[in-house]
Amino acid sequence: MPAPRAREQPRVPGERQPLLPRGARGPRRWRRAAGAAVLLVEMLERAAFFGVTANLVLYLNSTNFNWTGEQATRAALVFLGASYLLAPVGGWLADVYLGRYRAVALSLLLYLAASGLLPATAFPDGRSSFCGEMPASPLGPACPSAGCPRSSPSPYCAPVLYAGLLLLGLAASSVRSNLTSFGADQVMDLGRDATRRFFNWFYWSINLGAVLSLLVVAFIQQNISFLLGYSIPVGCVGLAFFIFLFATPVFITKPPMGSQVSSMLKLALQNCCPQLWQRHSARDRQCARVLADERSPQPGASPQEDIANFQVLVKILPVMVTLVPYWMVYFQMQSTYVLQGLHLHIPNIFPANPANISVALRAQGSSYTVRDKACVRHPVQPGVLEMERLHYIHHNETVSQQIGEVLYNAAPLSIWWQIPQYLLIGISEIFASIPGLEFAYSEAPRSMQGAIMGIFFCLSGVGSLLGSSLVALLSLPGGWLHCPKDFGNINNCRMDLYFFLLAGIQAVTALLFVWIAGRYERASQGPASHSRFSRDRG
Repeated sequence: MPAPRAREQPRVPGERQPLLPRGARGPRRWRRAAGAAVLLVEMLERAAFFGVTANLVLYLNSTNFNWTGEQATRAALVFLGASYLLAPVGGWLADVYLGRYRAVALSLLLYLAASGLLPATAFPDGRSSFCGEMPASPLGPACPSAGCPRSSPSPYCAPVLYAGLLLLGLAASSVRSNLTSFGADQVMDLGRDATRRFFNWFYWSINLGAVLSLLVVAFIQQNISFLLGYSIPVGCVGLAFFIFLFATPVFITKPPMGSQVSSMLKLALQNCCPQLWQRHSARDRQCARVLADERSPQPGASPQEDIANFQVLVKILPVMVTLVPYWMVYFQMQSTYVLQGLHLHIPNIFPANPANISVALRAQGSSYTVRDKACVRHPVQPGVLEMERLHYIHHNETVSQQIGEVLYNAAPLSIWWQIPQYLLIGISEIFASIPGLEFAYSEAPRSMQGAIMGIFFCLSGVGSLLGSSLVALLSLPGGWLHCPKDFGNINNCRMDLYFFLLAGIQAVTALLFVWIAGRYERASQGPASHSRFSRDRG
């Protein structure tokens, strides 16, 4: 017979408790085991995610598809944006219908199916099955002059790849919005310090998965084959799905508690568009009395709670919105930073490997040398580095290097000059991602935690899509990124001005964030009984 469960937490109706071992210390030990399982699943999922994004631009820019640099960059930013922008959908489904456990399990299953598209298109037979034969380049008259513009070709296999990437983004966004709060639920009863430690470890599990992916998977993709390189993320997702199912007995799962999103939308409509709300309420008098009736139209939530939750939401959203420009800069790591790195000198770490070959070219009238001026300028940010890179290009001091099957004309600046910009983004993420996750989870009402976490990640996707839109705008004729006669390269573009524009936007937003955060802290120190009541009720 099992020992009496004297110290077990009170059972909530509809909530499945974990299987507890005998002994008084069972619950705490199994809560930690459940949290550790969530961290391991997150690490594997992030390894798969970054395994997809690390060389997506290079993959689409290769001879397999022959996408231009601007087209490949836009596809990567759209995928990154979708993987965050769709997060509220997964959070809402978990709150209303599925619960977080089922939402994560089904999302991992969709993740596994969608991630198989990339290795399937990495070999000729699979590519022809999904995409058909690559159309031959149309024959036409030669350019009458050296500076005549060339039209960009239609990207090969674009509908299939975009559909697969969007499905993959939906799965990744649902896992992201639900696994975070699901893991915090496992340790929430251990105290606020345990929750804070969980978010710290959650962040490091993300980075551990990213480092393993960028060091191992990205190397395999660039130096061995994309088929093997994109098969590893599929294996990571499959292993994560198995671990999640295996750890089911120790998980604390909660049924869907419903969502107050509809009530929030009604309150927002009433406050922002009172005339539209009056016309709507004239057609439906019952909806017009949503704030005056003593009975709630939704079981378990009174009108007073709806108002309190709405007030909390109004205070939270401005803080999270000011992080959008930061995410614009953050997602340059998987897009423009990759293009910039392909046009910097990549040393031959493995000289016997012919997949990565660099050959120094002599400029006309002068010998090839690396100027000391590069050390003086210290290009510690991408804009300054890009200015220095273009200086070499415009003086015909280039290095011809082959990455995979593509030949790039790069500057003789070492790719190691990109370390400072990656390092600065990594440090900034410590101060933005961890506090942002804890802020969204702890300040959200219990009935809206999934939706609020989804909104937090959704705004990250907004930043990525805004970056993609800015790239598309600047790629129009006359824009800084318009270089139609330079397929696959950025040597005739002005990406340095694009980086400086992002820096200016971020600087202005930082000042705005300081002001909004100060207002939020002052409001939090005042009377907040309604919001506390709302969050505690759940």
